[in-house]
Amino acid sequence: MKKLLLAFFAIFITFSITGNSEAQLGNKNMYLLANVNTHATPYSALWGYKAPDGREYAILGTFDGTQFVDITDASNIHEVGFVASTSPGDPNNLWREMKTYSHYAYLVSEVRNSGIQIVDLQYLPDSVHYVKKFVPAGHTYTHSISQSGPYLYLNGCNSGFGSGVTVLDLTVNPETPVKRGGYNVDYIHDCRIVNDTIYAANVYISKVSIINAANKNTLTGITSFINIANSGPHNTAVTDDRKHILVTDEIGNLPRALKIWNIEDLGNITYVTNWQPTGITSAIVHNVEIYGKYALVAHYSAGVRLVDISNPSVPTEVAYYDTYPSNDFGNYEGCWGVYMFPSGKIIASDRSTGLYVLKTNFNISAVPEGFYNSSTNCLNAKDTVRAFLRSASSPYNIIDSSKALIDSVSFTGSFKFNTAPSGTYYVVIKHRNSIETWSRLSGEIYNPMDFGSYNFSDSLSKAYGSNMKQVDFSPVRFAAYSGDVDQDGSVDASDVSSIDNDANNSVTGYVNTDLSGDKFVDAIDVSIVDNNSSNTVSAITP
Repeated sequence: MKKLLLAFFAIFITFSITGNSEAQLGNKNMYLLANVNTHATPYSALWGYKAPDGREYAILGTFDGTQFVDITDASNIHEVGFVASTSPGDPNNLWREMKTYSHYAYLVSEVRNSGIQIVDLQYLPDSVHYVKKFVPAGHTYTHSISQSGPYLYLNGCNSGFGSGVTVLDLTVNPETPVKRGGYNVDYIHDCRIVNDTIYAANVYISKVSIINAANKNTLTGITSFINIANSGPHNTAVTDDRKHILVTDEIGNLPRALKIWNIEDLGNITYVTNWQPTGITSAIVHNVEIYGKYALVAHYSAGVRLVDISNPSVPTEVAYYDTYPSNDFGNYEGCWGVYMFPSGKIIASDRSTGLYVLKTNFNISAVPEGFYNSSTNCLNAKDTVRAFLRSASSPYNIIDSSKALIDSVSFTGSFKFNTAPSGTYYVVIKHRNSIETWSRLSGEIYNPMDFGSYNFSDSLSKAYGSNMKQVDFSPVRFAAYSGDVDQDGSVDASDVSSIDNDANNSVTGYVNTDLSGDKFVDAIDVSIVDNNSSNTVSAITP
């Protein structure tokens, strides 16, 4: 957040710039693992650290210091360390920033004489070790910090040190950085470094500067462009193919939207489009990070937004979680920063309520044969299905499991896999009176950093051994066989006997012998089980 906002901070957190509230849309395809709110507000930036042993840690800026939280175990997310601000006179700060290199964290703030706090993380999960406050000659404060390889890039420092960007070299001793060159033509609020190229946000002059940092002693300008007149570029992110840059606008003209530019030709940078959250036009964008084909966006009062940018011309929102549900005003409250780990866990900081640990759902579409009504192209009722991710090699161990309610119209349930790492798995579904059904022979690629899905219902080949039944031809629909009441993997005489008995006794309600989902055990259910038993239907597994 820029210094010019401080004077108006109290106004913005109370009133909407636009004067109206958008309808609250809840959360979509993203769910909460934990909310940690244990330190002084306001909270500010955050970053992530993955230790050599694979454990994952959130690093969160608080009003009175920096918090370190172990998020490895989704059921036991907890603080493992805290580093208080050490600046004399004014130890607290409305915003602080951090980055990591090797097993070190580097913390900065705009408190005068705050320097750079250096924290050694190699002793985690037991504790963090505060190394020292490092103050380069002439330095008093830093607005934000970036990192690429063994180099730190300090942005928006005091003018005597360099209010643009200044490089610190960590190659000799990460605990005593060496100052190298800088680029101080304009104030730089934040920057992104990709292959020794700096993409810098000049927040006060509507500009994005592109800088050559191949020579760390002498940084030189390449080009710049205006990110729309009277905009306020706050931070940037570059797509993996380096063809597009995403720019967030935190101040300036409304709407303060995420903007996308084509930078394939640096001599002719062209505007592509802008993006705002689904159904929300007033909330302000703050930070963006790119992970593969997704942009993860911290969008203040609109919360955390996940956007598919595989086609940069048509960014498509696929998931979101609102950390600030009270409104979607154009204020500076809500989600400040975001970060995603290889496990798929997303961490976000909210100004008022601290750390959020989130994950995206894995959507599975499946149809129980008896529940499907071809006259309506819907299920007779919603019902619960359990899903498993099983290893793709023998003995096909269960790696993760989840259960969800399958919607009667979309046939889709949102499943929560909290522990499975990226890999190839069989997706397996079990419904209370249907045959267990496995995904196709090749197995499925599950990437927790990707908002994924699997649809059993649209093709016979989606099931291992083509073990489904076609229940509709227009639209084409396939379903898991019904009738395995005792869940022994086959539809046989014992299932027929159970359903016959309940039909003869006119059993009603939510019972496993009701194959059609109409809460009556009757001739319809008898017909289904008789047919599948006669055809010796059973589970087909690797």
